[in-house]
Amino acid sequence: MIVEPHASLSIRSQCRLLGLNRSSYYYQPQGESLENLEYMRIIDEQYLRTSYFGYRKMTDWMVRQGHAVNYKRIQRLMQLMGLQGSVPGPHTSKPHPQHKIYPYLLRGMKIHEPNLVWSTDLTYIPMAVGFMYLTAVIDWYSRYVLSWELSNTMDYLPCRDALESALERGEPVIFNTDQGSQFTSKEFTQVLLDRQILISMDGRGRALDNVFIERLWRSVKYENIYLNDYQSVPDLYKGLSEYFDQYNHERPHQALDGATPAEVHYG
Repeated sequence: MIVEPHASLSIRSQCRLLGLNRSSYYYQPQGESLENLEYMRIIDEQYLRTSYFGYRKMTDWMVRQGHAVNYKRIQRLMQLMGLQGSVPGPHTSKPHPQHKIYPYLLRGMKIHEPNLVWSTDLTYIPMAVGFMYLTAVIDWYSRYVLSWELSNTMDYLPCRDALESALERGEPVIFNTDQGSQFTSKEFTQVLLDRQILISMDGRGRALDNVFIERLWRSVKYENIYLNDYQSVPDLYKGLSEYFDQYNHERPHQALDGATPAEVHYG
């Protein structure tokens, strides 16, 4: 159904018209063994419980569970998944050395209304064969998921796409990210600078600086991803579309006194 090249419509435009995420069109199953894919699923589930595990602690834990793995293997898999321990120590990922790092602006700040602080992050999504990455933008006050994108890479493009989609709904005063190269890239930060939105970045290895979206990942995975053995990207995309609609508009949130994110965000 996608025509490439098309005289007047880009691939992105054709995907939007079909209701298909652009990354789904380019998706190719990742070339990891079934054993490594199973290890990555185990790592992902354990990391949600113990985000302070770097690759050494994760390796030690997996060995104690009876898995024949070593530090080098787990380090590579965690790098592939974009995971690092949330306490100071050896890290599995580093900011790009030529990208500007912005200071963390939210320490001690009281978030008292929507569109004051937005945040973004990406996470690994296991599938029956291969895996994808999910990027989302969330409002800190209302927990409302403003946009999300699926991709088979961790580069800046899906992150920027999610940002631009979220900005179609409004603008925050402050936008917070971690120091990953996707978010420190000029291509990403320039979108915010052009709108005079303040940029805030977490300290290295401080997952709690971005705690609201970390909680979102936990909800998405335990309430949807791990309960559904998604066989294809279109199935995954459909499942996540239904989940985020339910999350925003139907799911009561304890931190919001039982209201839904949409009720709080839009008043």
